Amino acid sequence: MSKPSRKERLPANVVWISIAAMFNDISGEIVQRGLPLFLAGTLGVSKSLIGAIEGIADTTASLLQVVSGWYSDRWASRKTIAGAGYSLTAIARPMLYFATTWVLPLLSKFLDRAGKGIRTAPRDALIADSVSPGMRGRAFGLSRALDPAGAVMGALLAAGFLYYWSGSPIDSISMPQWKTLMMIAFIPSILAALIIFLIVKEQKRDRRTPPPFSHILKVGRDKRFRTLLIVVTFFTLGLSSDAFLLLRAQSLGISIWQIFVIVALFNLVTTLAAYPAGVLSDKISRRALIRAGWLTYAIIYLGFAMASEAWHIWVLYIAYGIFYGLTEGVEKAFVADLVLPEERGAAYGIYNGVIGIAVLPASLIAGVLWQNFGPAAPFLFGSAIAVISTVWISSVKEVKTR
Repeated sequence: MSKPSRKERLPANVVWISIAAMFNDISGEIVQRGLPLFLAGTLGVSKSLIGAIEGIADTTASLLQVVSGWYSDRWASRKTIAGAGYSLTAIARPMLYFATTWVLPLLSKFLDRAGKGIRTAPRDALIADSVSPGMRGRAFGLSRALDPAGAVMGALLAAGFLYYWSGSPIDSISMPQWKTLMMIAFIPSILAALIIFLIVKEQKRDRRTPPPFSHILKVGRDKRFRTLLIVVTFFTLGLSSDAFLLLRAQSLGISIWQIFVIVALFNLVTTLAAYPAGVLSDKISRRALIRAGWLTYAIIYLGFAMASEAWHIWVLYIAYGIFYGLTEGVEKAFVADLVLPEERGAAYGIYNGVIGIAVLPASLIAGVLWQNFGPAAPFLFGSAIAVISTVWISSVKEVKTR
């Protein structure tokens, strides 16, 4: 495995792509964390329907990631596709300003996640294209650090406004408060799109005629990439939407502005853990770090199932950031290890796609379990799935030289 010099800096491209993700997540944290609380507390939408909205939107993103990643391997500019995805998200989020029923939030989240589906695979491929193999973990670690750093800012911004408006803890987001939050969320999402279009650069590649889409099934050097996909998909069946974590917090009496503070702490932990985890994965086993993260997840979800006091949620949500820090960037670096450079866009599309497709049944299962068996049920299910996955991923052999 080649090791980069400690003095070697990450390319500006990686930094700017990560900053764009940070701005997008400032906006996204306000919208995505506030939406389930707004739907349940203000509009009175059922938990099962919230699960369906979350799952349908994420599945849309997944299907589009497969197509956009595959096509970005052949289009002359990956950043054009990534920028289009960021732009669609920036257009979709202000639609929530007009929401009075669950229908418009479903449409908005559908388009929002479609934007994510279009941008994610080409963006990840841009990062992988910009660095040497020995710097992949560090590059994706930075991306996974600045992304939640934006989430910290977005969550604290929302918490501050909610507390300022109410002057005390509140149990629901009023319509005027919601409208103001959506106006605030629009600005950083536009900045993210502008950074991709105006600042990010890439090496020009020859435009190639795409082969039949069925060729995407041949992506991957060998069975290791496909085995990784199967294991990650199974794990995702227990990884229901984080909307249920927010609703779990609210079920134990935590006010909405405090929930945003908790989410900020969670993202801060993710930020602090992601970059060191990425650097460490360049030196030791990526698989070992993923196993550690998944085992952490199993313990945390068991804790969410057993939680009975508000302080339990604070501790568990902060620990939850360790799971994300240990796994997200490292898993993406692992994908780059297992596929050819000319297949990276398609590989990330497939990888992100199968995860998002699995989120639909995961969120539906979580909603049904909560509705019929109580708040603990979806978390017990997720914990059991994570334990099995932690053992199963040992079957995926690593590439010894990168």
